[in-house]
Amino acid sequence: MSVDLLSSPLVYLKGVGPQRADWLRKELNLHTLWDLLYFFPFRYTDRSVYWTIADCLPGPAEIQLVGKIIAIKEVGVGHKKRLVGTFQDTTGLMELVWFKGIQWVKSSLVLNEDVVLFGRISEFNHKKNMTHPEVERKEDHQKSPVKGLHPVYSSTEALTARNLHSRGIAKLIKSLMPLLEGKVPETLPMAWLSRWAWPSRESAIREMHFPTGLESLTAARNRLAFEELLLLQLGLKAQKSARKKTQRGWPFPVVGDYLNSFYKNILPFALTEAQKRVIKEIRADVFDGSHMNRLLQGDVGSGKTIVAFMSMLLARDNGFQACFMAPTEILAQQHFAHLTPFVEAMELRIALLTGSTKSAERQSILEGLADGTIDFAVGTHALIEDRVHFKNVGLAIIDEQHRFGVAQRAALWKKNKIPPHILVMTATPIPRTLAMSVYGDLDMSVLDELPPGRKSIETVHRTDANRLKVWGFLQKEIEKGRQVYIVYPLIEESETLDFKDLMDGFESIQRDFPSPKYEISILHGRMKPADKDYEMQRFVRGETHIMVATTVIEVGVNVPNASVMVIENAERFGLSQLHQLRGRVGRGSDQSYCILMTGYKQSDESRLRIETLCRTQDGFEIADVDLALRGPGDLLGTRQSGLLEFKVAQLSRDHQLVHLAKMSAEEVMAKDPLMQLPEHAPLRSAFTAYARGKFKWGIIS
Repeated sequence: MSVDLLSSPLVYLKGVGPQRADWLRKELNLHTLWDLLYFFPFRYTDRSVYWTIADCLPGPAEIQLVGKIIAIKEVGVGHKKRLVGTFQDTTGLMELVWFKGIQWVKSSLVLNEDVVLFGRISEFNHKKNMTHPEVERKEDHQKSPVKGLHPVYSSTEALTARNLHSRGIAKLIKSLMPLLEGKVPETLPMAWLSRWAWPSRESAIREMHFPTGLESLTAARNRLAFEELLLLQLGLKAQKSARKKTQRGWPFPVVGDYLNSFYKNILPFALTEAQKRVIKEIRADVFDGSHMNRLLQGDVGSGKTIVAFMSMLLARDNGFQACFMAPTEILAQQHFAHLTPFVEAMELRIALLTGSTKSAERQSILEGLADGTIDFAVGTHALIEDRVHFKNVGLAIIDEQHRFGVAQRAALWKKNKIPPHILVMTATPIPRTLAMSVYGDLDMSVLDELPPGRKSIETVHRTDANRLKVWGFLQKEIEKGRQVYIVYPLIEESETLDFKDLMDGFESIQRDFPSPKYEISILHGRMKPADKDYEMQRFVRGETHIMVATTVIEVGVNVPNASVMVIENAERFGLSQLHQLRGRVGRGSDQSYCILMTGYKQSDESRLRIETLCRTQDGFEIADVDLALRGPGDLLGTRQSGLLEFKVAQLSRDHQLVHLAKMSAEEVMAKDPLMQLPEHAPLRSAFTAYARGKFKWGIIS
């Protein structure tokens, strides 16, 4: 069998056949022999130790016993029907129970034959039992190529019903192993394998399926994970290199009157050292015509918007327009209101373009952008509509970039014959951006310094049992003249999701905070823009004490007097959302608070999110946890969350391998960028196959 034949459909593998091949395709997306070869176990069990019924205890650990099934019978009727067996070893008896696949299990069991049992011990009516145990003839068990670590493969109920449970899949892969001898092409230079004492690709694949020991399994896994990470690194570095060489940007060589005048005469505060550093980095990017593709990360209050605006002035000093794209109308309006006084002070023109811009005003804005009489445009995704034409846009700034799809952001590139420079900003890097920043195509700037006088937001976790105390705390803050946000995850009651909705919460808060002593605003996504603006302005002016809202206020709301953020059912929010919502407070000089309200029951994942938010306000640390929970997305594609197409590597745990892959990729690209040296021939072949079709969107941040 050649490597080409390994690309053959699974139907040709002994033991599969048309029906099984169809089920493997539908259930596990396995099409070819290669797919099966790279369908690795998701965990391993240690089958080197045998227990007795007398010695084992109930618990979560999986154990194995040796004995005989001496009786079996069906019990109950209908949905209560089950199969009950009696297992005997040298120390006693134990009950076995099956609730599913009863007829298949019954037909597969043989009484009074030596078997090896594997599963978890439970207890019912003070008697030990094992539910849905794996049962294997002792003779077959002893023939297994793996005496200690056994592979455990993912399967489904439909596959299990066709004998394609974990053991059935292992049997298919075992039948494939003899066909591999000398047929799996190597991908890494032999010098690297020797340097790190790693096995060949073929040996590593064998070891992953049928490990001979923990040490050899670890080496095999690291070798295969490194290969995946290396190919990704080579792709990102080749792409970045190509962009730097071939994707030119507009040169901004002049630091002119607009930027200098703003800095010396209009800027109402002194820049932090971090802001100065980032502006220098941006200036260096755009000076000579290289194309800028930069991420600006900074927590709320670190001054991202001023850095962005000074970049816009740099574009204007060099004769170019700039656009500032935000994900929501509220945020776009916020930026527009913030920047307009600065723009007007320099006798420049700025326009706001959103979905709710009236027709006559829209037409005037479109004409102004096209003829260049409008210098700056702030807006939502309305800016990337086909009918929006700029005379000469040289810089595109994208705020809270995780709220836009990659394809949406790519549309900005079409707004000039040479694509504008790209500056993306976020207070919490989403996993995809974090991964690209640390490992790939984006250059990164960090605003790691808050302006003087800013205080840390005190973040606490409370349950419903503490609600009266929380409400009492809110009343005290309001008495001090402060304002409060209370955020709910839904607008209306849901039949399928058991948590509070905004309308019910609003009515409850009205009862607990009665008028006229307390005035309450409400804000959610289904309101008309005019109504949203009315409610928001009441809160901004201090006419209302409490803003009850959905996540529409996640970004774009700036009320320095608001000192408390209460997030209801915080366990239902992602880390990025929680961090963004918390950022709505802490914008003034007063001590601010974020109170995370949850139910009593929480999943391990939601508990980790809550603990992380209470522990830190560091956006990158939060993003690291988010990366571990959600995965980094497809770095070279359009997906922004979910797992990369890795079979082995995990970015959340393989930090050392990521670093090694980065260094190795840089070594190759510096020494032999086209991988033409004989030693790199296997790598070139592997990379060519890997890179095919993966570079459509990757150059867009």
